[in-house]
Amino acid sequence: MTLVACRLPTPLGEMLAVASPRGLCLLEFAGQPRVDRELAQVEAARGGPAQQGSNAVTEQLAAELADYFNGQRQAFGVPLDLVGTPFQRAAWQALQAIPYGSTRSYAEQARAIGRPTAVRAVAAANGQNKVSIVVPCHRVIGSDGSLTGFGGGLPRKRALLALEGRGRQP
Repeated sequence: MTLVACRLPTPLGEMLAVASPRGLCLLEFAGQPRVDRELAQVEAARGGPAQQGSNAVTEQLAAELADYFNGQRQAFGVPLDLVGTPFQRAAWQALQAIPYGSTRSYAEQARAIGRPTAVRAVAAANGQNKVSIVVPCHRVIGSDGSLTGFGGGLPRKRALLALEGRGRQP
């Protein structure tokens, strides 16, 4: 399966996007320590190295990200080709169900997938999310309301939540 990779500018820094013909496999802020490991996982799972370039998926993603950062998009329609275990994919599906402008705790996310005692496993699955923003792990916070880990760093998490706060209704 042919993977393509491109870099996309955002107000929070450049992002690396990797897509198969089926969908987006990776979207991470460039320069993060985890990016090389995640890229290797995607390439191994999809049968080969990513080539510089673009395809319909990355072109759709670029347009949707621009709209998101301009406050004109609350949901992404770009197709996904997620690389992870069945449990991770279930956790990521629950992330996608968190509405724009809302947050959930790890415990709430664990209950949403029918595994209320798997709070730590859900947190670990979120940490393995390879598709930042589109699979919105930035919307998960601690049970006490505190900001918790985010692969792109807490300042970016804070900025994403602030951006989405513009979409909240009084």
